[in-house]
Amino acid sequence: MSETKIKTSSAGPITTLTFTAESGVNVLSSATLHHLDEAVRRVGQDAGVRVCVFTGEGKVFLAGADIKEMSVFDAEAARRHGQLGADAFDAIAALPCVTVAALNGAAMGGGLELALACDFRLAVRTARVGLPEVTLGLIPGWKGLHRLTALVGPAKARRLIFSGEGIKAEDAATLGLVDEAVNSVEDLQHRVEAFARLFFAAGPQAVASAKRALRDGDDLTAFAECFLDHADGHEGMKAFIEKRKPRWAT
Repeated sequence: MSETKIKTSSAGPITTLTFTAESGVNVLSSATLHHLDEAVRRVGQDAGVRVCVFTGEGKVFLAGADIKEMSVFDAEAARRHGQLGADAFDAIAALPCVTVAALNGAAMGGGLELALACDFRLAVRTARVGLPEVTLGLIPGWKGLHRLTALVGPAKARRLIFSGEGIKAEDAATLGLVDEAVNSVEDLQHRVEAFARLFFAAGPQAVASAKRALRDGDDLTAFAECFLDHADGHEGMKAFIEKRKPRWAT
């Protein structure tokens, strides 16, 4: 299977990371995870990025981990591989900008785990999503267990995790696993662009603070930081009083 690569493109405040492979089937090998971690950290350092989109080219969004690579692991190698993926996905979750997984096709196993690390998931309605690891005698190793449970609740999460069942995105939307399902890849592209614009009016520092507070539970510190020198809060309140649109620093 050809190596899955990551293409980075930008259109104004939207940066898109696209998984692509000559075979048309994108998988997460160790090499791809390293490249993903590097790409995500570059996005995190660019204050001009307001929305980061993760998507794929070809038949799938991400088919999951590279099973051939994993088949020779011992327990210690598996632990290192698990840590590599967990770190990369934690970096996605920690991005200060809004993150969107645009599922152009199936998001299975590690592919769904990556999507779960994003703030939102939009998908072609026929795309299948699931965590099939138990059918291989494995479990999700990149924090998908906990992220799925937090998103859809323990009962629904257990059914998907224990069965390994894949479901269509339109059904996943009824569970709250997918935020929106559209008819085609072309519709998905247009919808993602429109969806991203929903967040352009927000102060980027405020979004970053809200995301951090959601992760660590410290709302009070995040709220107080909105009033620091050069924070978005001063400009936002001044713009409100002056009845104009705020001019964010980034």
